[in-house]
Amino acid sequence: MARSPAEPTGGVGLSLLVLGCDGSWPGPGGAGSGYLVRSSSTTVLLDAGPGTFANLQRFVDPGSVDAVVLSHAHPDHWTDIYGFDLFARYVTDRSGVPVFAPDGLEQRAALSRSSALVWHRVKGGQRITVGDLTCSFARTDHSPETLAVTIDGGGRSLGYSADSGPNWSLGELGPDLDLVVCEATFTSKHEGVAGHMSARQAGMQARTTGARRIVLTHRWPTVDASAVADEATESYGGVVEQAQIGKEFTL
Repeated sequence: MARSPAEPTGGVGLSLLVLGCDGSWPGPGGAGSGYLVRSSSTTVLLDAGPGTFANLQRFVDPGSVDAVVLSHAHPDHWTDIYGFDLFARYVTDRSGVPVFAPDGLEQRAALSRSSALVWHRVKGGQRITVGDLTCSFARTDHSPETLAVTIDGGGRSLGYSADSGPNWSLGELGPDLDLVVCEATFTSKHEGVAGHMSARQAGMQARTTGARRIVLTHRWPTVDASAVADEATESYGGVVEQAQIGKEFTL
């Protein structure tokens, strides 16, 4: 279904718009991890890495965001919450925007006194509701405490791996996922050098768990995109897609 990313989802069950997808650091013209998840009536900002708030303003009014979900405390996943907070306070005069994050991130951000944000600690095994969306969290094997999330709404379900090593299973996101957004940080030659999944491992995970559709994200900017795609395609045994800024996936 072709439509502008700035338009509401309408009859689409769920959509995911990429605001940033670079792994660990932003490449030239890139941005850290950040996604806009929307149903027909609810908008959630999922991670807010550096550069994502600038991109958010390209596609939607930041005042339309109903809640923010932050996966963990590594800076490439959350530091643009500062821009979001300032915009909410001084431009839209908003208050009480819920921010769901693992333990310790509120203290690290030092925004607990902000009138715009209300922080809520979440942990693996917990489920929350934002409008007509349900978010279920699962802790990965990434350090510090990192929460993958399954988002259900409009009769559709999508999973986001956040950051994780290969010892964690995508199966913890639940069965029957219509879309899995999975990190594929590098190729197999880098396996074991950092707490992340390679494209080969991401593809294997998706195949094992029966994911209907997989989107690769969090690629290091210095790693060739085609090499990541080829490796994941071979291990998944089907078509894979890659995240890029401004690209929208509808379910």
